[in-house]
Amino acid sequence: MATFDVALFGEMMVLLVAADPGPLEEVHTFHKMTAGAETNVGIALARLGAKVAWASRLGDDTMGKYLKNVMQQEAIDCSRVLMVPRERTGFMLKGKVIEGDPPIEYYRSGSAASAMTADDLDPDWLGQARHLHVTGIFPALNAGTYALTTAAMQHMRRAGGTVSFDPNLRPALWGSTELMRSRLNELAGLADWVLPGLEEGRILTGADSEEGIAAFYQGLGVQAVVVKLGARGAFGQAGNQQFRVSGYPVEKVVDTVGAGDGFAAGLISGRLEGLDWQASVRRATIIGACAVQVAGDTEGYPDRARLAELGRV
Repeated sequence: MATFDVALFGEMMVLLVAADPGPLEEVHTFHKMTAGAETNVGIALARLGAKVAWASRLGDDTMGKYLKNVMQQEAIDCSRVLMVPRERTGFMLKGKVIEGDPPIEYYRSGSAASAMTADDLDPDWLGQARHLHVTGIFPALNAGTYALTTAAMQHMRRAGGTVSFDPNLRPALWGSTELMRSRLNELAGLADWVLPGLEEGRILTGADSEEGIAAFYQGLGVQAVVVKLGARGAFGQAGNQQFRVSGYPVEKVVDTVGAGDGFAAGLISGRLEGLDWQASVRRATIIGACAVQVAGDTEGYPDRARLAELGRV
């Protein structure tokens, strides 16, 4: 029997969100929150009752302690999170806007998590999980984090577990579009399920349509591809089965950050609970919709009772 439902690697950062609109240099008050694609997925899964384990490194500083405390309060296993003296925890600033995308500044270079390598992989720990979720952000940090991500995906597949991959493009971290495309498609080929957004899929595959994107990744041996279409919902192909799921209605979009991570959590939880692909994607769209209606990466993720109210799944 597996000890955990889902294992995650990745960097978690402190997110400082401006309290008022305006240029960041003119803002005096910020609200402290959390950020990190992999950990966003972990928090969303834990709120749905999944047993989640997270492996990382944090600086043994006040910000690192804050982040670890948040994860533990969400009932996430942090036994493989190393607190490192004299190393620092990454953080980011995000502005507040009335509409459109907010300005963001990252302060993550040289963080404790960026020093992780394949030597940090504990196969026995990873083997206790049923599923591994990976995004394209952590492996983009440097060669060490890329090697760790590759090794973890290969080990999980050998151990008989499943692997999901969200490309989560961050071009600034890769240096060139060609390198980004090559490396992320290598990782996609190690996954069972690939979850690109439509524009991400176009950049990575050269295909114009969601059907073309799915065909590209199935050509790499991927079992299922789910293409996120924003407010229009999602397109999925699992084996020979194709389907579409409409977007969940949203009255007002406040902040889109964290929506894709919530989507991934909904899909993963549905599949691990035995729901079919279409029902799992339906759940994914509901959680993604919850995320965009509030500020912050994780603040909108529902618990089990709220999910039942919203989606009856």
